[in-house]
Amino acid sequence: MLSLPGRPFRSCDGITRRGLLRAGFLGLAGGMGLGDLLRLRAAGASGSSAGDDLSVILVWLDGGPPQHETYDPKPEAPSEFRGPLRAIDTAVPGVQVSELLPLHARMMDKMSIIRSLHHGTGDHFAAAHWMLTGYLGSNALNMTPMYPSIGSVVAKLQGAKRPGMPAYVGLPNTHSVGIKPGYHGGAYLGRSFGPFMADGDPNSAGYKVPELTLPGGLDAARLDDRRGLLDAIDAARHSAGSEMDDVDRFSREAFELLTGPEARRAFDLSHEDPRLRDRYGRHQWGQSALMARRLVGAGVRFVTLTFGGWDFHSSLDKGMHSVLPVLDRAVGTLVEDLDQRGQLESTIVIVMGEFGRTPRINKGLPNDPVPGRDHWGQVMSVLLAGGGLRPGVVVGSSNARGEVPRDRPVTPKDLLATLYTRLGIDLDAAFPDKVNRPIAVVPAGGEPIRELL
Repeated sequence: MLSLPGRPFRSCDGITRRGLLRAGFLGLAGGMGLGDLLRLRAAGASGSSAGDDLSVILVWLDGGPPQHETYDPKPEAPSEFRGPLRAIDTAVPGVQVSELLPLHARMMDKMSIIRSLHHGTGDHFAAAHWMLTGYLGSNALNMTPMYPSIGSVVAKLQGAKRPGMPAYVGLPNTHSVGIKPGYHGGAYLGRSFGPFMADGDPNSAGYKVPELTLPGGLDAARLDDRRGLLDAIDAARHSAGSEMDDVDRFSREAFELLTGPEARRAFDLSHEDPRLRDRYGRHQWGQSALMARRLVGAGVRFVTLTFGGWDFHSSLDKGMHSVLPVLDRAVGTLVEDLDQRGQLESTIVIVMGEFGRTPRINKGLPNDPVPGRDHWGQVMSVLLAGGGLRPGVVVGSSNARGEVPRDRPVTPKDLLATLYTRLGIDLDAAFPDKVNRPIAVVPAGGEPIRELL
């Protein structure tokens, strides 16, 4: 169903997703704050060296983007499979993408596409969990996260690239299939390795990361030294009473990190050239992508951008004309900007959702009888760029109608194995789950995709 970026929407499962920005101080408004992350992490973090000291930006297209209208068009297929959009050539000879992705097309020699990824489920929850963790586990009957996300594994094993920054950040509305943070979280690794959720709309003039919103109208920019910070916390505790009793050493450390000049600057888009902000797009998705580039440049290891609203069971043509130009500017400009700054080789960009869409267009829904596409886990496309992955490569293909892999089928665990290999993470690394069983970060049989390495 159609939803404009940043607007609440309802998936076919009936779960409303909405912006979850909450003003608060050190997590008092609810949720997991960075103070909590630091407190928990002190008891359980382990470190390892990064492969090439890489960062990752995951663009999560929640709801399931259609492969035909994005990265695997079928211009020669019958119209009921081909869909409403034309295909256009790209900078890589023989590779085409949707006509609504012209910036992708221009940058395709910096990108690669997997066109043969599959897992076989059309269940939003099972598919999202599978893609984000590598494991089949949760489903519509049991939505509880069972395995840690890619971002959480990376946060635990590698941590932030620089002191004073979170290892793992989620924005602009961190969720999977409406669950916050859902399958982006740490599961049995613990909440301390979940994302620091900087939810909100960076395109808004009043955007502030929740942890940076101080009590009593205090202005963090005027708190220039450690004594001022600690005095402010003491004053806030006194005025708030028992609510502030849990502001301990870790909360103070979190406060100092996130009100320090490096973190404040990373989250402040006013430092960017307005012309560059225009290139990304003056909307939630575009400005979130720009924020992601700033965060990895400042030392965040893993950033997830959740771009919801891809569950187009009906009104597919209208929906694609709404979301694809926005996605094109956000992702295309992100890759171009990273490349121009010399940061693309140190940053892996991934664009994916939980599954693809049915190859044959349907007749729409009873309340919206305009054609769309339904859930389809038999084949999907994933876009990758940067981080030393080979550019201009197409891995595998789907058959003539985009129904199933035609050659070189790959699975979510192969994608994770590829990512972890580039990050320098041992594919045999394992963590104990809730019943103390060792669970590998990559399921058995997962192999790096050699064409990308």
